[in-house]
Amino acid sequence: MTDPALSGAPSRAPEPPPTPPEHAGALNSEHSRPGPTGVQLWMHRISVFLFVLISAVAGVLLIILPWTPEWTDNYLLLSFPWLRDVVSNGFFRGICSGLGLLDIWIGFWEALHYHEQQ
Repeated sequence: MTDPALSGAPSRAPEPPPTPPEHAGALNSEHSRPGPTGVQLWMHRISVFLFVLISAVAGVLLIILPWTPEWTDNYLLLSFPWLRDVVSNGFFRGICSGLGLLDIWIGFWEALHYHEQQ
C-alpha cells in the first residue's frame, strides 16, 4: 500500500461523522412541536391561580390562627393536655406563623415567575 500523501494524489478532508438519527429528530421536533391547545393553556392558568390562592389563604391562616384563643381552646386539645401545652408555647406559635409567611412567599413567587409555554 502506498501513502496518498507520498504519491502526489490530492488529499481529501476527512468526512464528518454522520449525525445520529435521534439527535437530528430532536432538532426537527423542536421547531415542529405544536404549542399547547387553548384548553391546556387555560387549565395550566387555572391550576397556577388555584395554587397561589390556596397558598395565600393557608399562609394567612397559619399567621393569624396560632395567636387566637381558638388555637388552644378547642375540642381536640381538651382530651390531650400535654399537646395543649406544646401548642400554646410561643415558640411553636412562632414556627407556625413563620411557615405561614413561607407559604405566602412561595405562592407569590410562583405567581410572579409564571410564564406561558410556547
